[in-house]
Amino acid sequence: MTNLTALYDANVLYPAPLRDLLIYLALTNLFRARWTNYIHDEWMRNVQKNRPELSSKQLERTRQLMNNAVEDCLITGYESLIPALSLSDPDDRHVLAAAIAGRADVIVTYNLRDFPADVLELYGIEAQHPDVFIARLLDLDAGSVLKAVKEQRANLRRPPVSAEALITTFEQLSLPQTALRLREFVDLI
Repeated sequence: MTNLTALYDANVLYPAPLRDLLIYLALTNLFRARWTNYIHDEWMRNVQKNRPELSSKQLERTRQLMNNAVEDCLITGYESLIPALSLSDPDDRHVLAAAIAGRADVIVTYNLRDFPADVLELYGIEAQHPDVFIARLLDLDAGSVLKAVKEQRANLRRPPVSAEALITTFEQLSLPQTALRLREFVDLI
């Protein structure tokens, strides 16, 4: 395993296909994936707001499956750092505080503007769009990433999903580099 530690922001855990991919990628041991219970609460609250047919029990099950799948994923003890941090959106300070406490190198987020490079540099942290993060993993070890995507697709059984359909889903989730790169290997997925 590399020494890279990535903190997943709630917005990358909200869309189920991306959340699933990020969990499968975490199992590759190319990096260490981390998050907090507050981050869980945030994505779950937003899913429930937009998908009221999903019960709290279903979302709690997803939380437990994620926590059980990825070893040492939960960051705790970061709350005391929050008041001293300054970000344009104060509601994002908990993410930076968790990244600092969890010794993250990268915050994987769609909201790059909320995590200015000049602030993150003070803590040796970089914010990366999930498309950039996954593309860099492909550069690091394409075989492991392809295996993770293949495992994700194999678990999509109701209904089954073709490799091309899954790649199109990633494209729709603003992951164009990832989709482009995965299309090169569509027969292996």
